[in-house]
Amino acid sequence: MGTSRFAILSVFSALVLHFSLTMSDPVHDSFLQCLSHLSAPSPPISGVFYTPTNSSYAYVLQSYIQNLRFMSPTTPKPLFIVAPSHVSHVQATIICCKIHGLQLRIRSGGHDYDGLSYVSDVPFVILDMFNLRAVSVDIENEWAWVQSGATMGELYYGIAEKSNKYGFPAGVCPTVGVGGHFSGGGYGNMMRKYGLSVDHVLDAQIVDANGRILDRESMGEDLFWAIRGGGGASFGVIVAWKIRLVPVPETVTVFRVEKTLEQGALDLLHRWQYVADKIHEDLFIRVVILPVNRKDHKTIKAKFVSLFLGNSERLLALMNESFPELGINKNNCIEMSWVESIVYWSNYVKGTPISVLLDRTPQSRKYLKKKSDYVLVPLSKTDLEGILNTMMELQKPALTFNPYGGRMSEISESETPFPHRAGNIYKIQYSVTWKEESMEAADHYLNMIRRIYDYMTPYVSKSPRCSYLNYRDVDLGVNQNGNVSYEEASIWGTKYFKNNFDRLVQVKSRVDPDNFFRYEQSIPSVANRNYVMAE
Repeated sequence: MGTSRFAILSVFSALVLHFSLTMSDPVHDSFLQCLSHLSAPSPPISGVFYTPTNSSYAYVLQSYIQNLRFMSPTTPKPLFIVAPSHVSHVQATIICCKIHGLQLRIRSGGHDYDGLSYVSDVPFVILDMFNLRAVSVDIENEWAWVQSGATMGELYYGIAEKSNKYGFPAGVCPTVGVGGHFSGGGYGNMMRKYGLSVDHVLDAQIVDANGRILDRESMGEDLFWAIRGGGGASFGVIVAWKIRLVPVPETVTVFRVEKTLEQGALDLLHRWQYVADKIHEDLFIRVVILPVNRKDHKTIKAKFVSLFLGNSERLLALMNESFPELGINKNNCIEMSWVESIVYWSNYVKGTPISVLLDRTPQSRKYLKKKSDYVLVPLSKTDLEGILNTMMELQKPALTFNPYGGRMSEISESETPFPHRAGNIYKIQYSVTWKEESMEAADHYLNMIRRIYDYMTPYVSKSPRCSYLNYRDVDLGVNQNGNVSYEEASIWGTKYFKNNFDRLVQVKSRVDPDNFFRYEQSIPSVANRNYVMAE
């Protein structure tokens, strides 16, 4: 990717500019003057600058709020939104936020579960990346450049336009933004075969706290390491990523099978724990567990959803050998292309064209809360039964089990900031959604998911109890506004990053010593402080 020829002013010269602005101007006039002065004249930044008085402000703000909990009238709103269409707009926004003492929030797809990419309790600006969403695919060299404002669906569609023999290991929700997904690790249903998204990032373009455009060579290997799973918004604004494509067969096979307790779901879940992380790496079997109210009783429904990188004949042979209890037969199997499997996994109706991957908004938006855990030892049937009974009692939260093993067990915990590799059998996502608008309803459902999470304590990872960064969870702990301490941040940081947290703090302290890029769970800077990090 080319770099901008419009060099950003140094912080010192930008401060001189600040004092030269007419002090009597309203903040928005002063801020827009700053942006215009420090960005390329074409395309003009004024065309992508939104204030609350602008008729498009509410539409732009709400378009990428994916959690309705953060769309209420009382939710703090940004002073301004900048939707850059040129890298100089990113540079200018960073410097002008520093000049005006405003916090910056960076949003690519708006899927941050706890809204940290677009909500703050202090005066803030949203840098909304949706205009920077180009996808450039080079099949001959087996790589692609993708800008952070693109969605996963746009990336997958761009690859499929060029070839049906390549794909990319990442998430199955097509409206998730590339920027947040990659910088948090990025996992999907090919991770047992190929690992995470960040295991295939070759280069990146980032704008740092001084407004400099850096690539892998100029940023250095420490920062390049940090942004691949450490949460990019702690270190700068990642504008684009260079990724290595992976080969996929022309035909893949999927199935979706549902079983209730009455149909043996408990036994199948117990058996799944001994199979899913050890079966052939071409096969990924997710289980979604839901409490269900029948007319005369409560039960549990377990949905086994699979992607197999091969044809149905090979899949059936594998299933008959390793997991015959599930009873998969040819009628359950659907053969299709890899990109069509993304549409299938996204729960679109059969026959939906792959062009649906270009839709940037989800099929529906809800009030929601998510949490996560990792399981290292299979649960006994008795323990599983207790969990299912608790779910039926609570009625609402769903659990999703995602298997590990395969390639995930071969990569070191320290290779990237994402540490959840060998030893993990599966990851759990806890999920609760609702439609009621009231605070009472929110408190009710939040209490539900916290109860099932607390119930699970004996059965999941310990010291620390680990979580996945991209399943953002402020219940783990947050930084207070200002310069957070290492000790405070390590409460949640070690749960996401384990021993990699200290290296992330070291990188942050070097590249952003003044802690400009900060939010409730950003990596802290301990520059110029006498904190001693763990050995």
